[in-house]
Amino acid sequence: MKIYPIETGNFKLDGGAMFGVVPKTIWQRTNPADQNNLIDIAARSLLIEDGDRLILIDTGMGNKQSDQFFGYYYKWGDFTIDSSLKKHGFHRDDITDVFLTHLHFDHVGGAIQWNKDKTGYEPAFKNAKFWTNEKHWKWATEPNPREKASFLTENLLPMQESGHLNFINHTENDFLKNSPLGFDIRFVDGHTEKQMLPQFSYQGKTITYMADLIPTVGHISLPYVMGYDTRPLMTMAEKALFLNEAADNKYYLFFEHDAHNQLCTLKHTDRGVRLDQIYTFNELFN
Repeated sequence: MKIYPIETGNFKLDGGAMFGVVPKTIWQRTNPADQNNLIDIAARSLLIEDGDRLILIDTGMGNKQSDQFFGYYYKWGDFTIDSSLKKHGFHRDDITDVFLTHLHFDHVGGAIQWNKDKTGYEPAFKNAKFWTNEKHWKWATEPNPREKASFLTENLLPMQESGHLNFINHTENDFLKNSPLGFDIRFVDGHTEKQMLPQFSYQGKTITYMADLIPTVGHISLPYVMGYDTRPLMTMAEKALFLNEAADNKYYLFFEHDAHNQLCTLKHTDRGVRLDQIYTFNELFN
């Protein structure tokens, strides 16, 4: 049983949107902006090798959108999902399961690709099941005006049409139920309805895949909530619960969107829960 970080590609987002009401003079200390007010963002997936299953958590935004679309997100660096999988000895056809924390385009876009002659779409992981949950699927396929631009039809309906779409039971938590990883799912609703955060034990450490609850190290402080969140006060409540639990139990936070920090731990201080130590994946797991 092994896990691997998979870098699917870096991009940039508006720093103000990423930090909501927090002033730039504060958030740029941890997430410096360029001359266009853009900050570095990663799309870091996680690959879990568990027996005969090879599970990919999130896929990045893929490459099927137009040049105009990608022009909004300023992709940078050399990472691709294929080169990252190859680095660890895998191919996308080896993937048996794609676990989607939620269905915003930067998390799910890589799940679907153009077919060979670009007349339609097909699964980018032809042997994989795609996993979401029914409440989030309904939320994504009947989108509210605030999130409509993040839930793209071409990312979603081809999963259903292909027959590869599967739903996780959010009450029974039945994904990888019998795995020695002790795979658990934390459901959170502040960013979007029924976002799923995987949590599991690996080499004696509890790892939580943070997705968009805490996207970067700079978002650890309780009021640092993204402008993209649909229910920011709920995000703060969910963060407060998680931050205290993580500091109490020394969870290792695995960051999907922090381009410069892969994992960290937290600690209690007289100012609340704060960053403890930052780690690279290779420092923790050899």
